[in-house]
Amino acid sequence: MINKKNTIKTIIITSPILIITTVILSILYGAKSIDFYTVWNAFFHYDQENVDHAIIITSRLPRVLGALLVGALLAISGAIMQGMTRNYLASPSIMGVTDGSAFVITLCMVFIPSPTPLELIIFSMLGSALGASIVFGFGFFLHHGLSPVRLAIIGTVIGSFLSGISAAIASYFQISQNISFWYHARLHQMDIASIEFGLWFGLIGILIALIISKSITILSLGEDISTTLGQRTTLVKGMAMLAVILLTGTAVALVGKIGFVGLIIPHITRYLVGVDYKWIIPCTGIIGGVFLALCDVLSRFVNYPFETPIGVVTSMIGIPFFLYLIRIKGGKSHE
Repeated sequence: MINKKNTIKTIIITSPILIITTVILSILYGAKSIDFYTVWNAFFHYDQENVDHAIIITSRLPRVLGALLVGALLAISGAIMQGMTRNYLASPSIMGVTDGSAFVITLCMVFIPSPTPLELIIFSMLGSALGASIVFGFGFFLHHGLSPVRLAIIGTVIGSFLSGISAAIASYFQISQNISFWYHARLHQMDIASIEFGLWFGLIGILIALIISKSITILSLGEDISTTLGQRTTLVKGMAMLAVILLTGTAVALVGKIGFVGLIIPHITRYLVGVDYKWIIPCTGIIGGVFLALCDVLSRFVNYPFETPIGVVTSMIGIPFFLYLIRIKGGKSHE
């Protein structure tokens, strides 16, 4: 048996080492390998005319920082969704949340050809709310629609529909190339300014998640138990959905659609640290950020020297995990 308390301490204490190691790996390796000495000089003796220094500071550093941030946001968003709905298949990519964001961003690009980072994040959040509302709305009205597998099917169908509509709109208005970024999630287009801007919205979402973490733990035991204990479930769910919208909307606005992070990481974290969301949320953020950053490093070597979209790498890991969950749990809610 895993000692949950020791595992929590280990994750928290070693998180700086994990993050720094991940950053170093991401900066060192790619289509062009860079030695550690050059990396050290780039940070402490930056030379604008040195090509390697420029690659490190303007490309690889923003890329890994963006991956760490987005991985954390998506993972925490998935953890909140799973705890709130007691659905072990709940995640932003499966429940239509990321597809809703990408859909509304497409509309944004049609009417606002050069949106500011703030406009992108706001439209992305509106899309997150739209996607979640449609999926859970269908689930509520259909017979057994809120069961894990059926809700996942509804989410996949609605997500595919929104993606198809987005592609049609992009083709009609000839902006397909402009929006391809949000459908292929290429982290190499990240920049420090966007990360700084998105960080504030992400921190608000994380803060809300931490504030309601105890309530999500109680809610994850079942709505009847939660009500019996005097919890205002409607308020908690509303706050939880606000956090999901902030976290997912910010993540999609920054790097586009990335699947399965919000599905895989919460399950791994619960296995390691237990069912208390006071610890699940911060540990999920740490593990999710490191996971996505390492997937980004791996994406550079799948078809070396060409880069593979990171969504392909997360899908290669996520789809077997998705099928495994269905195989062992069937249609039951997670407990």
